[in-house]
Amino acid sequence: QVQLVESGGGWAQAGGSLRLSCAASGGSFRLYTMGWFRQAPGKEREFVATISGSGSNMQYGDSVKDRFTISRDNAKNTVYLQMTSLEPEDTGVYYCAAERRFIGTVIFKAEEYDNWGQGTQVTVSS
Repeated sequence: QVQLVESGGGWAQAGGSLRLSCAASGGSFRLYTMGWFRQAPGKEREFVATISGSGSNMQYGDSVKDRFTISRDNAKNTVYLQMTSLEPEDTGVYYCAAERRFIGTVIFKAEEYDNWGQGTQVTVSS
């Protein structure tokens, strides 16, 4: 099992940027596919981005494509989500998730992740 702690959430104006971090401990980080999800009040959890263990394969949800960038630093056991051109619709709790998979794998579905962080709030005002 791996433990995950998100940070970097907060408030931003529309058009602004925020960078989220997710620090992992307790496992061989490079063996884990990582994902970011978000959940707005009254809505289901939504896929945001995923990155393979090697960092060579990244995929994004349609609503964040071309605005958000996922990356990872395996030496620091950390995955990042750089968010730009923020919109009020990006408001929500952002969760980091990890699942041990073959090193080139990405995972889009929340139910396929067994390890989750506690979440960090992102609020974007218009």
